[in-house]
Amino acid sequence: MKKYAITFPGQGSQSIGMMTAFDKYSITRSAFDEASEIIGENLWSLVVEDNELINQTIYTQPIMLVAGYVTWSILVESGINQPHFLAGHSLGEITALVAADVISFQQALVIVKKRSELMQDAVPEGEGGMAAILGLSDEDVIRICKQHEGNEVIEPVNFNSPGQIVVAGHHNALDKSLEVFKQAGAKRAVKLPVSVPSHCSLMRSATNQFQDFLEAIPFNSPRIPVIQNVDFQSHHEISKIKESLSKQLSHPVQWTKTIEKMMEYGVEAIFESGPNKVLLGLNRRIFKEGHHVSVSSNQAIDEIKLIL
Repeated sequence: MKKYAITFPGQGSQSIGMMTAFDKYSITRSAFDEASEIIGENLWSLVVEDNELINQTIYTQPIMLVAGYVTWSILVESGINQPHFLAGHSLGEITALVAADVISFQQALVIVKKRSELMQDAVPEGEGGMAAILGLSDEDVIRICKQHEGNEVIEPVNFNSPGQIVVAGHHNALDKSLEVFKQAGAKRAVKLPVSVPSHCSLMRSATNQFQDFLEAIPFNSPRIPVIQNVDFQSHHEISKIKESLSKQLSHPVQWTKTIEKMMEYGVEAIFESGPNKVLLGLNRRIFKEGHHVSVSSNQAIDEIKLIL
């Protein structure tokens, strides 16, 4: 059997109509119903009905947790062998910890609810944002951000794949930098439709509060290694898992290095457990020789079985 990993998407992969391909599975509706009760909103209706709430952080995060968990559960039910590694992009790291039996799905819902609230409250609405920079090296983006350091924050926060980096900080600093990125050779430099400047130093207060919150929640040692975003390492010690999970709120998502770490470990295939193929595209750009599938249909599950 090929050595393989499962990755879980985070915010940015949500869309109206996602998960309807798996509506026939009882786990789909039961998981959404359970999450809706904890979050206090009918999350399934946000997924299937045209609305703007699906893109609000406090709803997007639990929706994406449920989507990744449901897809993982269907994969397990299909009888595939246990993966060798797990990882999740930003919020998806919590889904990976569920798959590794570090926390239960119910615990994850409570954690995600708190996480989204802390992130939403960390920066006043309208003050912070994020922008995608395409076509520049990591070094160029880091250099330009440092040149714009001052009273306002602008930092590289998502190293998604070679040539695709997201920056975050104050809106004013982002606006001033976009033209500079373009002049430096960026193919695109565009602000993203988000209200929370995730993974930058503006989230430091959220990190501290989140770490305190996690202290009271019992974690187990992972059954499957989870490569975490902050340091692209898999940790066995529960204290390190919690620390890395907390630091992620105010530190960059090192996705390129996460996938490269899997390659170092001899992973031959990486499958995305969740909708809309965002990670599929990133993973293919990082690991060109690997086998890649996004699990968004029953046909995808059959394809995975053939690969393995």
